[in-house]
Amino acid sequence: MIKVLIADNHPIVRIGVKEVLRSTKDFEVINDVSTSTELFEALKTSTPDVVMLEMDIPEINGIATLRKIKLEYPNIKVLMYSGQSEDVYALSTIRAGAFGYLSKAADLDYIISAIKKVSKGDMFITNELAQRLAFDEGTQKPRRFFRKLSTREVEVLKMLASGKRNKEVAQGLNLNEKTVSTYKARLMRKLNVDNLVDLLQQAKALELY
Repeated sequence: MIKVLIADNHPIVRIGVKEVLRSTKDFEVINDVSTSTELFEALKTSTPDVVMLEMDIPEINGIATLRKIKLEYPNIKVLMYSGQSEDVYALSTIRAGAFGYLSKAADLDYIISAIKKVSKGDMFITNELAQRLAFDEGTQKPRRFFRKLSTREVEVLKMLASGKRNKEVAQGLNLNEKTVSTYKARLMRKLNVDNLVDLLQQAKALELY
């Protein structure tokens, strides 16, 4: 029996995932939570084999939450899932320690196969994503730009693209404002722009809106 904890701030999504998992006898949903605070409170008293973690979970962003889980609970496997672009976030989350990435646009059957694979310590990405990542770097502009960026740079760019100011980015990522300014300058250099408007246009090209 694979023990699963679902972390997603949308009640309908949590109910839907639970129903999918209950359709087989292989899973036990031991808890479901809506915020990162609730997640870490739950982990104090329960030990899931797999945490299904939504990228945009409130309070701490998904990758920061993932890093904290890996630090405090290294034996727990994390399967990230999101409605955001696979081209950007799959690599970012895997670099941060996730065992897999699942798009919310994927078929329901993928949920079952993904959790089973991740629970064994194997990596999971969809076939469609694997095929896209196998394309020549020059054929896909968003992925070409993304390859230049570190996981932290993607996090900063995503928050800037969502309208956050430097201070809010700093608070959300537990950085100081000067560091955020440094990341912003580095992003402009890597993406070959010299102002915030053009930087946000590049964020749009990366499908971060």
